[in-house]
Amino acid sequence: MTTTPEHDKRVSEMKFFSVYPHYVTKVEKKGRTIKELHTVIEWLTGFNEEKLQELIDEKVTFKTFFERATLNPNAELIKGVICGYRIEDIETPLTKQARYLDKLIEELARGRKMEKILRVKK
Repeated sequence: MTTTPEHDKRVSEMKFFSVYPHYVTKVEKKGRTIKELHTVIEWLTGFNEEKLQELIDEKVTFKTFFERATLNPNAELIKGVICGYRIEDIETPLTKQARYLDKLIEELARGRKMEKILRVKK
């Protein structure tokens, strides 16, 4: 299933600061911590807590958020279905990056071990 241009536009224009509290709620509700959430976000984007807060305060869109990110080279190892889309089949880079983040947060909320979420090779 590929995304539509309308879907991609919606993802691009979403404000990160408005979605972030939902990430916090999702992981805390399942017994995970904000620190773990920030670890996952930093692994994917390179943003530490300070930079993350700056982006939240600046009220950036997902487009700007991912334009400023330094995506982890192992991000391509994130696979599976999220929000009804198979990540490997998403062609629009920004939408794929947003779904990478969604998938990592879902894995965190489901109790997956951090080394598996961060794709640590043994």
